[in-house]
Amino acid sequence: MHRTEVLQAAADLTCGERLEQYGPPQENFRDIAVGWSVLLGKQIRPDQVAMCMAWLKLCRLKRGPHTDSYIDGAAYLAIAGELGGDYEAMAGKAEK
Repeated sequence: MHRTEVLQAAADLTCGERLEQYGPPQENFRDIAVGWSVLLGKQIRPDQVAMCMAWLKLCRLKRGPHTDSYIDGAAYLAIAGELGGDYEAMAGKAEK
């Protein structure tokens, strides 16, 4: 699979089927972050949830290539970048 196909599949997934199933990543990953924060006893940000999910996919890829893990990993990193940007903007507003 060419890298453009992996990235396009990740975009199609996160902006289509997964968006319909789980709602906007801002809301879904915020909810996950709240639960993980309680379980781990420390504050977890939504972008950190996405990074951890990408790490999970990388760990699975150590066992062998799986197209869906490449696609999902790319999607999680894209979401982390999007949510990380939102976090930086929110942190900047809180400082003012």
